Amino acid sequence: MRAFLLLALVLMASRHASHAQDKPQDKLLTAHHFQSEERGFSLGYLAYMPKNYETNSGQEWPLLLFLHGAGERGADVWRADFHGPSKYILDHPDFPFILLSPICPSNETWSSDQLFALLAHAQKSWRVDRHRIYLTGISMGGYGTWSMALARPEKFAAVIPICGGAEMLPVILAKLNYAPAEKVQALKTLPIWAFHGAKDPAVPLEESERVVRSLKELGAAEVKLTVYPEARHDCWTQTYSNPEIYSWLLQHRR
Repeated sequence: MRAFLLLALVLMASRHASHAQDKPQDKLLTAHHFQSEERGFSLGYLAYMPKNYETNSGQEWPLLLFLHGAGERGADVWRADFHGPSKYILDHPDFPFILLSPICPSNETWSSDQLFALLAHAQKSWRVDRHRIYLTGISMGGYGTWSMALARPEKFAAVIPICGGAEMLPVILAKLNYAPAEKVQALKTLPIWAFHGAKDPAVPLEESERVVRSLKELGAAEVKLTVYPEARHDCWTQTYSNPEIYSWLLQHRR
């Protein structure tokens, strides 16, 4: 019930947070559509390829999966470009990641099962370095980031959840030794750098604090939380404009 009420607050707070873009602001991003016949769903997504992707035909590249917030949901895939790392690419054309930015359909929330299927499709379609798959998201996408990371921590080299929260059952099960030993070890060794605004009126700072605290109690070796003292819900703009986070991601391999 707690998670449901908090998510409802996120949805209401971000309902009018953004507007669709009529055309792409960055020609380096391209729109695609993924149809899963096996699972019976489809997702639109935007993709960015590093500028040397085509010329370096034998090279594998790190992939960064970005999950947007509730205000960007809809049928227009370019809404996924409204916030996030794509803004950074505009001023940093040497961005060394494949960027995968799906769009969440209207009135839905992120499905980890669907996102893992999309990620598997990306790995089959592109030259992705499986040891360097990273995950980040904001608000509703912050919840999605925590959910995916706790469900399959072995999949990611590092994650950056921003102003989100999590259902704590996976961590509780790990603490009680009810989770497989390999999953517990993967959780303990997953690098996580969370961000939150101290004055966030939509998702309380406590949501990030309790996940980080529980993971540290579990014995997680590299989990940290950066709190912006004066920031409200939008703490992602300053986070994604900071080159340090991208350097930090690339320091880690799984």
